[in-house]
Amino acid sequence: NRRDPGRASRWRIKEMGILVKKAQQGDADAFIELIERNKMTLQKVAYGYFRGEEDVADVIQDTVLLAYEHIGEVQKTEFFKSWLIRILINNCRKLYNSQKKVKPQEWMEDGEGKRDTYPSDNEFFRMLSLLPSESRVIFQLFYGEQFTTKEISRLLQMNESTIRSKLHRGKEQLRSSWKGDV
Repeated sequence: NRRDPGRASRWRIKEMGILVKKAQQGDADAFIELIERNKMTLQKVAYGYFRGEEDVADVIQDTVLLAYEHIGEVQKTEFFKSWLIRILINNCRKLYNSQKKVKPQEWMEDGEGKRDTYPSDNEFFRMLSLLPSESRVIFQLFYGEQFTTKEISRLLQMNESTIRSKLHRGKEQLRSSWKGDV
């Protein structure tokens, strides 16, 4: 008895669509459920921009508030997650540009020159720390969240070939850093 792997995915999309429609009709519990289901994705993307938990919490809070205020603008319910991440990315960029305090090197070390750890002690996050901020977000969306390069280009408002190029250069950068560690 084999299961259709796409069937579960289609069910999740349908279920998400029902929640979006309920939230658009003013059902606060449905909106909360939508945010809960996307909370980890929001955190992962936000940590692509910021090191500090306070900054991550701030941009996520702003994102949730804006999403709540504008949920009625979602026209195609299957794109809710992309819409939500787009709001988050805009908020991250706004805060990042206003602070200009996070540099890629700061992701690697704390003030005493020791390696910093991420909220999740996961090799993927340590690998991302080797990349510039914009590449971290692209890698997180592509490898961590399985967005296509086309979807990422829409989210980040960049040319799809630029996304592919950044993925390629990032992989080369990681390969060379791993060779240096061996």
